[in-house]
Amino acid sequence: MKKSVLSLIFSFLFSIPAWACLNGETKELKDGTMIYMDFAGFIPRGHSFNNPEDLEKTLGGLEKEYKRTKNLDYLSDKGYILIILKKYKEAIELYKRIESIAPGRYSTASNMGTAYELMGNNIEALKWIEKSIKINPGSHFSSEWIHANILKAKIKGGETYSSEALMQNDFGSKRNPETNLSKEELYKLRKSLFYQLNERISFVNPEDKIVAQLLFDLGNVAFLMKFKNEALGDYEKAVFYGFNDPIIKQRIASLSAITDGKEAPKDVLDESTEDIIKVGLSVFSLLISAIIIFIFRKKIFPMLK
Repeated sequence: MKKSVLSLIFSFLFSIPAWACLNGETKELKDGTMIYMDFAGFIPRGHSFNNPEDLEKTLGGLEKEYKRTKNLDYLSDKGYILIILKKYKEAIELYKRIESIAPGRYSTASNMGTAYELMGNNIEALKWIEKSIKINPGSHFSSEWIHANILKAKIKGGETYSSEALMQNDFGSKRNPETNLSKEELYKLRKSLFYQLNERISFVNPEDKIVAQLLFDLGNVAFLMKFKNEALGDYEKAVFYGFNDPIIKQRIASLSAITDGKEAPKDVLDESTEDIIKVGLSVFSLLISAIIIFIFRKKIFPMLK
């Protein structure tokens, strides 16, 4: 009886974090420093990094920990912060040092690619990003193929960056986006586009044609998945980044009509509704846990002594 009661209580208590985790992704370094916490949802806003003064202090601590432990994760994190601080050459030299000590680390290849791109050396960046994909193709929600396509498009040059070139897909030119992708494929593409855009927006300011195009495409994916508020947010951000094709106005207008309930699907929830349900479930689980504890308090509290 004791075990069953405690198991029931703990099952409710431990289910709460899974339902109530409404914050976005976080980045914790090897030394425990949290350098950003993202917004929830799938509208890319970029990382909100710690201020430069705090990041500079973190650099010193990471170097000390590496000297103490010889754990290369500390050096790799130091390189990541150097990139955030726009010290790209210093970061590249550090990652070259790491590569000479331990060749083939994913973080080395991935971050070297990012640093080279931010310096404007797209050819070298592509070399390292492709190497990172070979090392760990599933990293970053298996989205680095988009990063590689971006670099290929930049190397090729030209004023336009098409959906086909950047993500090997196109959603047509009609008032509403069209696709042959399945729901599962759309979901995976949504995660990949969001990850790449959230990273890129952290370092690339508007206007930027590549970011604008990918935001438009992310909006199209959200449109097709019936996440109306999310699609509108993506479209508006695409315009902010310089997307000026007239088709976006048509899709925003069409999306507004759906938001008004004219074609709203009954079997798909948008992101805001999902969040409300999660909060409701969290509150409900807390109440149930409290009731169980109250009912069995005479048996539970002696167990805790």
